[in-house]
Amino acid sequence: MTNSNTTSYPKEKIKILFLENISDAAIQLFKDTGYTDIKKIAGALSEEELIAVIKDVHLLGIRSKTMITEKVLQHATKLQAIGCFCIGTNQVNLKAATKKGIVVFNAPYSNTRSVAELVIGSSIMLIRRVLDKNKHMHEGKWFKDAKGSFELRGKTIGIIGYGNIGSQVSILAEALGMKVIFYDVVTKLPLGNAISKKSMKEVVSKSDIITLHIPENSQTKNLINKTTLKYFKKGSILINYARGHVVDILALKNALDSKSLSGAAIDVFPVEPEKNGEDFISPLQNIPNVFLTPHVGGSTEEAQLNIGEDVSMKLYQYLEMGNSMGSHTVPEMSLPPQDATHRILHIHNNVPGVLSEINSLLSESKINILGQYLKTNDDIGYVVLDLDKKLSKNASEILKKVKGTIKVRLLY
Repeated sequence: MTNSNTTSYPKEKIKILFLENISDAAIQLFKDTGYTDIKKIAGALSEEELIAVIKDVHLLGIRSKTMITEKVLQHATKLQAIGCFCIGTNQVNLKAATKKGIVVFNAPYSNTRSVAELVIGSSIMLIRRVLDKNKHMHEGKWFKDAKGSFELRGKTIGIIGYGNIGSQVSILAEALGMKVIFYDVVTKLPLGNAISKKSMKEVVSKSDIITLHIPENSQTKNLINKTTLKYFKKGSILINYARGHVVDILALKNALDSKSLSGAAIDVFPVEPEKNGEDFISPLQNIPNVFLTPHVGGSTEEAQLNIGEDVSMKLYQYLEMGNSMGSHTVPEMSLPPQDATHRILHIHNNVPGVLSEINSLLSESKINILGQYLKTNDDIGYVVLDLDKKLSKNASEILKKVKGTIKVRLLY
């Protein structure tokens, strides 16, 4: 069924703000569907700057640099949804967003190929010591030798974290003739001839190249440290295109200086500049066979286009139909549109009796319910109601009286 309904709130009054130079593909979707109040800013905004502009914004798009704190969300009185145009959602206070009934989306799959390809490319550059040779050539020095240069074929790559990106690396590495072993805290089905190991120690002790693809949390902070680096195979290579805080940088520097590791590729750092052109300082600078990149693992034209289309479509479908698939806050729900109805979204604290009260209040007002959908998580519940269009004129005001109500929105 095609949706002939339009949002009850005039599209020209919906304010959409995109930060950090989000792909034009995201903007085009909303322009093509009648939204006109769209603002795009190239860089991130500070907490103070966000507070100044957020009060009138209905949809917000960010990447990894913009921090959405509880203080920012306290001023976001009209905000319906946040789109994180990247893999993670670490930059958003999800607990505070949940309490306010703000949907948070991201793009967990859209740049997996870009990151995986860079892992393989970096592996080749490092195992062949191309970085050092390139440096010598630019200095006008000719050193042609094979010492310390190897093929990837026949080598073992150890993958820590066998999720979307880790499994892609696995496929590409095996296609190049590598042996693949991996460790994940969750049981994962191996792809191809990859072999799951019972511990990270077993993986790093047997791998020529170790690549990290894990989230950043209290369990993974400084996971690669002075102690764990002792288990690494002598002369191995570490690649971190995951999160900056999962590697103890000083411990890694010491391992490289002592030749325990023969090289490293690092794309993410504990502290990163907020804007292009700012100074960057790291203990890993000017160490032989170390490949440093400015958090560009997923930064390809293809990835940014895919992310722009993915997240903007999620925002659009929530705004127009109430679909919340992929949400990290409001419970996930995918609903078909219903003609000749009023659709109302009701977000509430997850306490007993809310649905009963909704039905009682609507029944008392003789409002006919043609469709009703409910999903809950630990904190909140999400109800979508399709009501008889002829009888439901005052339904949204009635539903605001329900105990525990966080947000009510008349969709169409």
